[in-house]
Amino acid sequence: MTRVKRSMLDDRQVPNRGDGDGGPASLRRRQFLGCAGAGVLAALLPGCGGSIDNRYGQTIAWGQQAIATFVAQGVPAISIALLKNDVIVWQQAFGVISAAGTRATVETPFNIASVSKVFAALAAVILQDRNLIGLDTPIVEYVPGFSMLSPQYANITTRHLLSHSSGLPGNNSHNFLSLAPLSGYADDTFAALGNAHLKHPPGELAVYCNDGFTLFEQVVLAVTRLSFPAFVQQNIFDPLGMTRSGFPGAAQAPGVPPNARLDGKWYATPEYVNAYAAGGISSTPGDMMKFSQMLLAQGMYQGTRIASAAGIAGMALDQTQIVGVKINPTSAYPWGLGWDTGAERALQRVGVAAWQKNGDTTFSSSLFVLPGAQMALMVSGYGGYTPAALAEEVLLRALVEDGTIAALPAKISVSPAPPATAPAPGDAAGIYASCDSVLRVGLDTNTLTLDVWTDTGWASHPQSPFRYGSDGWWWSASGSGPGFAFAVVPDPDQTGNTCRYLMVRMADNAGYDALTAPVYQQLAANLPELDTAWTARMGTQWQVNNESADTIRSMTHAGVLQASVNRLPDLPGYIVMRNCDDSGKPVWQMLLPLADGRAGMAIRIPGLNGRDLWEAIFTAVNGRPAMTIGGVTYAPAS
Repeated sequence: MTRVKRSMLDDRQVPNRGDGDGGPASLRRRQFLGCAGAGVLAALLPGCGGSIDNRYGQTIAWGQQAIATFVAQGVPAISIALLKNDVIVWQQAFGVISAAGTRATVETPFNIASVSKVFAALAAVILQDRNLIGLDTPIVEYVPGFSMLSPQYANITTRHLLSHSSGLPGNNSHNFLSLAPLSGYADDTFAALGNAHLKHPPGELAVYCNDGFTLFEQVVLAVTRLSFPAFVQQNIFDPLGMTRSGFPGAAQAPGVPPNARLDGKWYATPEYVNAYAAGGISSTPGDMMKFSQMLLAQGMYQGTRIASAAGIAGMALDQTQIVGVKINPTSAYPWGLGWDTGAERALQRVGVAAWQKNGDTTFSSSLFVLPGAQMALMVSGYGGYTPAALAEEVLLRALVEDGTIAALPAKISVSPAPPATAPAPGDAAGIYASCDSVLRVGLDTNTLTLDVWTDTGWASHPQSPFRYGSDGWWWSASGSGPGFAFAVVPDPDQTGNTCRYLMVRMADNAGYDALTAPVYQQLAANLPELDTAWTARMGTQWQVNNESADTIRSMTHAGVLQASVNRLPDLPGYIVMRNCDDSGKPVWQMLLPLADGRAGMAIRIPGLNGRDLWEAIFTAVNGRPAMTIGGVTYAPAS
């Protein structure tokens, strides 16, 4: 899903793992209730609906207070359901879903965003069970019309698509997120991929990728002659009795949907993700408990087999191990098929297996399924809170209350280590890039400095400088914020070369475990200068000209400079492309010139910070310059 992609530079810029878009690095804008006086008590007023089981009374009381606090702090509405042994022991909705103060109820269908990816993975399991596809068969056998400019496209399999390891660019932002249903997104993405390169060979690494799930829609259509929404409706929603679940348009979920709320402003319509398999489903936590019951029963639901037990179990396996990725400096992202992880770390710390998936747009959701404990939890709502953190706290308390674990685990302390003498800096200093920003790293004896590229040039990171600690990490001299370190791995594409990453270490979700992940990749410093064709484009400015007026991009980008092409004075040979996220905030990517009219992707970062990369194509339309990135076209800014 479309989202503000953050680079883990500080606590405000940490992506939630798991959302895309929808998924992990997600749109986390602060949102506020439109009703004066709305607070903790208002969140618990009658009219929320739901059920409560006193077996988990302490857990539920804690959860009610936590959610009421989020609502009082500005999250308009949150809905939650907790399942134990096929019984929903807690289901409740809090807050309001419109400017008029319409109460959220347990029948309010929230946009679950990237949690939809688990339904795509289940669809693949069903198709494999019926011998219609093989997870490891190249998809060109089912969709012979698929092609890309990189010849390795022919090796992409369904497993690659659903485990973020396909090498597809990441996310086609054209008409992705809107306030009215927009059809044709999958076809538009299919066409855009035909004029693009892979960012890495299939299986080389795994980096969050909406495009893979959107391309899987074409596989479903090819082998079943059903659209993805129709297949899910007939083979998942209907047999599970998920009557409050659906997709944008004709297959929309019944019930009163929550109105969209952007930057504190209410709109009269819901939000729609038009990438159906990547993030298009709306559902209720109650309906999601039916889905979870089927998963907990290894593919069975009320006597009907939905999918094979082996297929359900296989969805939760670490696909990076099965695919055999070659670039993976950390185990932070053990992607399943659709799942963010089949071994959620906070629950794993107490010996409880948990499958988990986040979903984020302007709404935020998280699904946890605990197969051994026969427990599940779904929480959905507007953005402005971290659903996975809330879910961890509720589930751990429930496991204590029913005796599965003895006590809550201690939270992780991520704090500066005592100072130490740093190793020789070598060639680690330089320019680093991620999917949304550019960083200058300086090293001098025991001091590391970070500068961030902005519209006005380099700006010092607010927590810089950093001092070297005895644990091998660099920590802010201020004593706050995450730690940084470097990791070097062999480059599988060029013998003798390496990839150097800036790593981050920080508390994850509710703080019961630490996240260690690559966030920036060092760029080569020895490229030749840009040629005359590219030099002539430096300083040009661009505006989107093919976006529907109903998209969130159109509403938030009014009067905003959308894109510009420049160079970085510190690093010849690269192109700095400035663009905007869906909220209108600037983001930057470093591109490599591939030809006089084409610039391509320059980084390969596993996990989250190498997602949603751009390939820019420059042409002329009716004698005027034009630029295309994915399915989005641009004209020169007036």
